[in-house]
Amino acid sequence: MTKTNMAKLKWEKWRSPKGRFDARYKDISAAIGDVRNAWPKKGHPFNLELVKVAPGRAICPFHSHTSQWELFVILSGTGVVRAGRKRFKVKAGDVFMHPPGEAHQLSNTGRKWLHLYIIADNPPVDIFHYPDSDKWGLRPQGKFFRMTETPYNEGEE
Repeated sequence: MTKTNMAKLKWEKWRSPKGRFDARYKDISAAIGDVRNAWPKKGHPFNLELVKVAPGRAICPFHSHTSQWELFVILSGTGVVRAGRKRFKVKAGDVFMHPPGEAHQLSNTGRKWLHLYIIADNPPVDIFHYPDSDKWGLRPQGKFFRMTETPYNEGEE
């Protein structure tokens, strides 16, 4: 068994260059031995983070996963979830899940930090899509790109 105490974990900072996305997190899974993007050879089959989102900001860009599920547990504060073409108000005590293929984003609409847990399964391979910027990402490589249509046999013969 590996054990930690969340009070001892430091808040890590993630902020986009222009500040539209601003969150802090405690990577609880890493503190008990997870190796990010290494499952199933190393690490855990899921990730757990304690997250807080700055007032008026979002955790991250609007995106979907081809493989990963994400479960959100709101601890305090208020926000809006953009899920597909709909928007939902959320508050302390709300729990919701995004399945693979559902584009989603959580924003803080309150005046105080929005606190929550995020629990995500940890598929060995996942592809992300960012509909607002038509960008894609790939894990475990950690690469982001835009697609260009190419004929099937190009470069093969």
